[in-house]
Amino acid sequence: MPKEEKKSKSSEVFAKAKYLKISPKKVKYVLDLVRGMSAEEAQNQLKFIPKKASKYTLKLLNSAIANAEHNFNFKKDNLYIKKITVDEGPTLKRWMPKALGRATVIRKRSSHINIVLDEKVKSKQEEKKVKKEAIEKPIILKEEMKEKQVISKGDKKEELSSATGEHKAKVFDDSREGKYKQKDHTNIIRRKNEKGFLKKFFNRKVN
Repeated sequence: MPKEEKKSKSSEVFAKAKYLKISPKKVKYVLDLVRGMSAEEAQNQLKFIPKKASKYTLKLLNSAIANAEHNFNFKKDNLYIKKITVDEGPTLKRWMPKALGRATVIRKRSSHINIVLDEKVKSKQEEKKVKKEAIEKPIILKEEMKEKQVISKGDKKEELSSATGEHKAKVFDDSREGKYKQKDHTNIIRRKNEKGFLKKFFNRKVN
C-alpha cells in the first residue's frame, strides 16, 4: 500500500508502495512507459494500459499528487515524474504436485514501487512563521488558596521550632504506631535494641 510522502530540500515528493503481489519484471514494462512524463499525461496513459501493474502504479501516482497538492501546495500541472523504480520484495515458495510423485516449486514474487515527483518550474514558497500564543495564567480557586495558606503556616511553625531548638519526632511510618506494632513485629525489634536487666547488671562498673 502507498506510504505517506516526504519532502526533501529540493522540493521533491517521494512515495512508496510496498509488498505488491506482482513480479518486478511485469511492473518494469509499465514503469518504462510513464517515466519522465508529466503527472496528468501519466495518469491518462495508465488508465488505458491493459496490464495489472498499471492499476498499482496509477493508485500510487494519485496518492503522490494528492499529497503534493495538500501538504506542499504544489500544482498538479507543474508536476512530472522525475524518477520511478521497482525493487524486488520477499518471495513466497509454494509447491505444485507433478507426475510420478514429483513436486515443483512455485515462486510467488512481490515488488516495491518507488516514485519521485518534482516541479517543472520551481515555485517560491513562503515560510510560515508560527506565532507563539500567549499562555494564560491558570485560575486559582478558593480551595487551592486555602490549602496554600495552611501549608505556609505549617512551614512558619517548623521554622520557629527549629530556631528555638525544639524538634518534634516525626512518624515516618504509621504502621509502627499503636495497634499495628504486633502485626509488623516492630515491638520485637525495639526490644532487641534495648538492653536486658542482666546485661545492665553485669555492665555496671565496680568501684
